[in-house]
Amino acid sequence: MNPPAPRLRPNAALALLALSVVLSMSPWFSAAAALPQLREGWGLNAFQGSWLTLAVQLGFVAGAVVSAALNLADRTQPRVLIAAGALTAALANAALLLGPGLVGALLARAAVGAALALVYPPALRAMSAYFTRGRGLALGVMVGALTLGSASPHLVNALGGADWRVVVGVTSALAALGGLLALPVPPGPLATKAPPFRPAQAWRVLTARGPALATLGYLGHMWELYAMWTWFALFYGGVLSGAGAPDATRGAALATFSVVGLGALGCVVGGVLGDRWGRTRLTELAMWLSGGAALVLAALVVGGASPGAVLAVSLFWGFWIIADSAQFSTVVSEIAPGEYVGTALTAQLALGFTLTAVTIALVPLLLPHLGWGGLFTLWALGPLLGALAMRALRATPDAARIADGRG
Repeated sequence: MNPPAPRLRPNAALALLALSVVLSMSPWFSAAAALPQLREGWGLNAFQGSWLTLAVQLGFVAGAVVSAALNLADRTQPRVLIAAGALTAALANAALLLGPGLVGALLARAAVGAALALVYPPALRAMSAYFTRGRGLALGVMVGALTLGSASPHLVNALGGADWRVVVGVTSALAALGGLLALPVPPGPLATKAPPFRPAQAWRVLTARGPALATLGYLGHMWELYAMWTWFALFYGGVLSGAGAPDATRGAALATFSVVGLGALGCVVGGVLGDRWGRTRLTELAMWLSGGAALVLAALVVGGASPGAVLAVSLFWGFWIIADSAQFSTVVSEIAPGEYVGTALTAQLALGFTLTAVTIALVPLLLPHLGWGGLFTLWALGPLLGALAMRALRATPDAARIADGRG
């Protein structure tokens, strides 16, 4: 008789996987730190530079679609997928050091995104197999760690930046290390056996009423999230310059680090409230507050408010814009068929990141016509519609299976 497979305590598994994912995703985060120097060194304009970020988003979408169609997150151990994805992302990221030119760089960045589609969704799947009670907080901690990772390049820029070759080299090494850290994490006690191969299962799961409403809420959340994270530094730099502040670029980088980084605390608070109060209530509240903050900020911009007032509202926005993020994945993990949870999570993320690529790309096109006030108003529509979707979910029979019956 074979001895039982060794198990980790849930909190130990969470700590290892959270660190693994943050390190593995560092090539994605690094674009914000390396982009200013890449644009200068490679002679890129703003449009070309923005595609170095968009290529990763689109690569992630492509990788997630293929992964969902192949049911990879449910048919392969998460630690194997995470390690393979992280090591592939490290190699693709390091290819930038070869000076491949713009087209080669875009292909390398897309490959980074596609590889990371094997890291983030399986990590969420793995955590759902370790936690029943406290699952919202566990996933909130993981997303909070990623939020800090997203904010850190702005701090690097505020402190004077770093040579892009160093950034690329270090983040490639960190991604490889992150992949190795996932290997000691075995399947959790709630893990299911590999299900039959069903390419259409992602569509079947997400079109059921409960998961469809949860995904609609998630799309409302993603409508504003990455657009705000991507363009806030440019926006606030303009606010500081308009007020005559010295060194507006550095001030904008520090402000962006604070606004995005504060969201890490929001993720933890959102996880606690989701577990104790109910996920549909927490997500609805977060989106009302986030969308409301966007509208208030639009009014402040139109009214010519001071940089301090704009930053205060932006910090509030940064807290609530991400506080609900992990709870959409948690809801799907609770109401989707257990053997295909990984496929459902991957498909949901693919839809969300497809939308983020659109909203990021629209900003340079719409900004000259709408201004920042108009853009913030447009961004507010997503969370407001998402909040209504989550309210509708609370009225369905699926709500009894969410957060131990709290909805």
